[in-house]
Order: sequence, then structure tokens, then C-alpha cells
Amino acid sequence: MRENRACRQTPESRDAQDGGTTLRSIADIQRHQRITDNDAESVGPHAMLAELRADNMQLAATMLDVHAVCDHHGDVATTSLLENWIDEAQRRAWFLSEAGR
Repeated sequence: MRENRACRQTPESRDAQDGGTTLRSIADIQRHQRITDNDAESVGPHAMLAELRADNMQLAATMLDVHAVCDHHGDVATTSLLENWIDEAQRRAWFLSEAGR
């Protein structure tokens, strides 16, 4: 029954239900931000591709950590979503790596 209930809930509602907190504001999102902003005036094309690749690799690594937590808690719905997003981030990183050659 837990699996069926998990499929009907959003990740945010499951997070709150499991004792976590949800994001409350833009400032809260900024405090939790893991990928740093690049406010440089100008970024060369190869540097931009390298930075985007690194950002996607970091995103995939973070999602893999979250996947492990969700799997440990039996959250099948979120685990399934994460698998798709991890694949997409890894594909983007590969593409950016090839494009930067």
C-alpha cells in the first residue's frame, strides 16, 4: 500500500510527511544551492561548455545520493523519477564533453 500512496503524492508532500521541510522562498532555495552561479561578464565557448558539463556531473552526483536515500526508504515513485533525471544529466554531460573537444 505504501507504494501506491507514494505514487499519488508529490515529492514535496512526501518530504514533509517524512519529517523533512519544504523550500519556503527564493532565499531558502539560495541557501540550499549547490551549483554556484557564474556572474562573469564574458565566458568563452569552451569554458562555458566545460562549466556546464561540470554542473551536470555535480547535479547527477547529487541526484544519485538522493536516489540512494529514497531507495533506502522504499520511495519507489521518487526513485523512478530520479533515474530518468540522472540519465538525462549524464547524457547532457557526455554531449557537452564531446561538444567541447
